[in-house]
Amino acid sequence: MGVSMDVKKVYPYPFKEVVTSYLNKYPTPLEKHVTSVKTVDEQSDPETGIVYRRRIATCNNVVPSFLRRCSILKVANIYMEEESWLDMKARVMTLKSRCLTWSQYASMNEESMYKECEENPNWTEFIQRGTLSITGAGLLNRVLETFAQAFLKQGIKKSISIMEMILQERYGCPFS
Repeated sequence: MGVSMDVKKVYPYPFKEVVTSYLNKYPTPLEKHVTSVKTVDEQSDPETGIVYRRRIATCNNVVPSFLRRCSILKVANIYMEEESWLDMKARVMTLKSRCLTWSQYASMNEESMYKECEENPNWTEFIQRGTLSITGAGLLNRVLETFAQAFLKQGIKKSISIMEMILQERYGCPFS
């Protein structure tokens, strides 16, 4: 079956500030579930100036204990892979993220973009589309998708709130 989520947010801060804050957002005491983020590949194209990064995030397993009775869900950590392409000339950063843990049972993907806002070049627009589909868990498929959807919606709100706090802390209150 599967679920999908779409998010759109405008940060009233310039692109460079938003992207810099995003790339340094975790780990932070504001989010206890993301314990580390490690860059495993970084390359810069000398012709285009585009910087490619592949990072692995280590997150606490947040699956409720009653669902962890299923042996495949009994893991201490969940690993997420993020690939990003940063084009400072065009003022666009695209990202693709996926869950590495349980990949044989679930497909969780996000495609995101930070770009200069068309309405105000001093602002940055964030657009994200996420999909989640669980297979191979039998009757638990839908239960797990429902839990994951609720958790992801909460996580999106928290992630945006953390970005707003970091931006405000680093760069002060935004000006229009």
